[in-house]
Amino acid sequence: MRFSYKTQGTCSRLIEMDVNDGVITNVVFTGGCNGNLKSIPILVDGMKADDIAAKLSGVTCGIKSTSCGDQLARAVLAAKKAEQDAKNA
Repeated sequence: MRFSYKTQGTCSRLIEMDVNDGVITNVVFTGGCNGNLKSIPILVDGMKADDIAAKLSGVTCGIKSTSCGDQLARAVLAAKKAEQDAKNA
């Protein structure tokens, strides 16, 4: 299923991804630092949502209390939950 997550506190504005049985693919960031946000999707493609969250949760950017990686961690957990909710509906 395709999932969209509106970010908070980062230069990126939106993260979109596919989630299938808790596995994340096709991550796309809108906005943010071009090089980093091209690299992150390549690194996490095919990983389980829980593994991505474990690695990226709590990462900060400068003086901000979050980062694009931290926002991705939140997004993949939300995507996993949405997928589970859709299966249980």
